[in-house]
Amino acid sequence: MSVKLLMKESFEQHVDEALLLDCMRCGFCLSSCPTYLHTEQDEAQSPRGRIALMKAIREGKVEWDTSIEESFNLCLGCRACEPACPAGVQYGALIEQTKEAIQEVKPQKRLEKTVRNITFNHLFAEKKDLNKVVKLVHFYQKSGLQKVTRKIGFLKLFPPFLNEMEKALPEVPRKVEELTPVKPSTIKVAFFTGCLMESLFQEINDKTVQLLKLLGAEVVIPKEQQCCGALHGHSGELEKGLNNVKINVQAFDSDDFDYIVNNAGGCGAFLSEYEKHLHDNPDFAEKARRFSNKLIDISSLLINLGIIDYLKSLPLSESKVIATYQDSCHLRNVNKVFEQPRRILENLPGIQYREMKKADSCCGSAGIYNLLQPEMASNILNTKMGYVKEVNPSILVTSNPGCLMQMKAGIAKEGLSSEMRAVHIVELVYEQVHRVV
Repeated sequence: MSVKLLMKESFEQHVDEALLLDCMRCGFCLSSCPTYLHTEQDEAQSPRGRIALMKAIREGKVEWDTSIEESFNLCLGCRACEPACPAGVQYGALIEQTKEAIQEVKPQKRLEKTVRNITFNHLFAEKKDLNKVVKLVHFYQKSGLQKVTRKIGFLKLFPPFLNEMEKALPEVPRKVEELTPVKPSTIKVAFFTGCLMESLFQEINDKTVQLLKLLGAEVVIPKEQQCCGALHGHSGELEKGLNNVKINVQAFDSDDFDYIVNNAGGCGAFLSEYEKHLHDNPDFAEKARRFSNKLIDISSLLINLGIIDYLKSLPLSESKVIATYQDSCHLRNVNKVFEQPRRILENLPGIQYREMKKADSCCGSAGIYNLLQPEMASNILNTKMGYVKEVNPSILVTSNPGCLMQMKAGIAKEGLSSEMRAVHIVELVYEQVHRVV
């Protein structure tokens, strides 16, 4: 059977025709799409163009080739097209379905099979496996091997983007000092710790817990939780990712929790759609609905707990440093959270907040996109750093681990490390609160 026919059948099985027909081809999505703008307005690199390709493949009207696959692979999955679409096209669902259809049929070389097996069946299926890898990273940093590697220029043997990402690795986590609660505990919160956040960014997680406790929340961390499944879903492995989804909705299924909080924008978007992914599963549909209804991001929960009034009660700072905010695409485009982090930053006593031009545009991280598509990711990052330099902040704030590492890489690439730093919003809030308590 030809590849064209195999793809047609796979697309018929996986890609929802009704969702494809929602697209009116109006073009409102074009100006919001990073890849369209960075490929001299190539229609095939736009949401509208990709949907047309999906439809053509499903109907057997085009021959499958590498250029079509590249069009889908080049998509960041940032979903900036969704808020721009007057017809409410569910592009995120369509690109996930498309990736799944491709992976079911596409022949894979042995190396690709091995990498995907390690990634999706081990590292992001079992947290303990990922934690082992992160321990090696920490050994690389603590043992002095990192300093030696940088000194002899060993990393120059690798592609430039790997050198940049190595510089952006977070430091080995330090012990976080506890904050004294300012009011008694009034609610119980379950914390979704995430996989990268719990391993590479454990210090941010610890500070998240301390800020919640400060404002009167009792924090519970379910031990059975696994990675959210987003990476699986974005890479054509949704069926495997659903195993993680089921584990998580079971782990967090308790009437004791008022909220389920997360501090990673990319995770939060996928977590919020657990109900959609399990709506037809009789054993998990109701649990997934409860999970999605209780989900909240850290900025929104801090505001609900009274962080603004608390910050206003702190002593004014004699000097302020300029900070700006880089939106997490998924936090903004899927979860519709963008005002809350800005409100917090505007009320931090030691911060002078300045809005950045196109703060809502993608930074080029997009999960592991910067590893798979380094050239496009670098181009998008260069554009973003141009907007950053217009503001010239001392602190660049974001709400997602991938964005955080990407912005750190951008700062290093521009030679600005001595005058600018990138932080997660939790780090900055904790830092400002800890400074005065």
